[in-house]
Amino acid sequence: MPEISEDLNMHEKNLNSWEEFEEQLKELENERLKLGHEDDYIYRGQEKKSHGLKTTLERHMDRCISLKEYYELILRASYEIQSFAEDNWNIPSKSQFEKWLEEWDSFMENAFGWSEDFQSIYSYMVYLRHYGFPSPLLDWSSSPYVAAYFAFRNVLQRDEDVSVYVYLESRTGFKVGGNESSIRVMGPYVKTDQRHFIQQSRYTMCIIRDDTPNGEWRYAPHEDAFNRCNPNQDILWKFNIPHTERLKVLKLLDRYNINASSLFRSKESLMETMALRQIQFRSSEFQ
Repeated sequence: MPEISEDLNMHEKNLNSWEEFEEQLKELENERLKLGHEDDYIYRGQEKKSHGLKTTLERHMDRCISLKEYYELILRASYEIQSFAEDNWNIPSKSQFEKWLEEWDSFMENAFGWSEDFQSIYSYMVYLRHYGFPSPLLDWSSSPYVAAYFAFRNVLQRDEDVSVYVYLESRTGFKVGGNESSIRVMGPYVKTDQRHFIQQSRYTMCIIRDDTPNGEWRYAPHEDAFNRCNPNQDILWKFNIPHTERLKVLKLLDRYNINASSLFRSKESLMETMALRQIQFRSSEFQ
């Protein structure tokens, strides 16, 4: 049996093979259908099991910045980005965003899903996330196989196993808020870069109102939300898979046309896929 450890709402399993992972996926889906969970699972692959669930913004900053601060950053960057990207997201001005924050202050956990005014901001933030600008969005996929590709993609001569996370936002379709960190899943319906759709992307955002006199909303670490014990929401599974399964898994995914070329559609990703097929796959056949 795989080793199992559980920490509140996070369930971690060390697996021995890719086949064991696929069995775990079947068990989770059977459980979802049996219990009638309202929400679907989403999946995230990580190259090292020692890495926590951190956004790229967390990795670039040593503090939790406010929604207002981050918006000012991406607004300043937007003029040059839009000039080179030759696209226009029609995002709000600084004063318009501050007004939006005020209007949704008491319902901020729901603003990202219900507010039509947020759509242009969301579209722009997704574009930034896919092209490497530090983001408070943690990216996931509705496909466990796309997630597995990202877990194994760059694993070469490493000793550390990879991880695929599975997240369920709620078992009931409802979430309890309060004064603690809150995670919200951002859905697929947004006009943005094609990679968003090719990779079947989903995103999560974690926010909290700070305890300062002004009570600003800030981006918070996702792991804070998983440290709460509510069995009906924010449930996370972490499956650790041996890094030695890399070529077997990437070969299988390539047969399903899940590779760098299909997921990124650039000349660089085409070369990455050709190198994988012509060098690494072929070399393994003679070992």
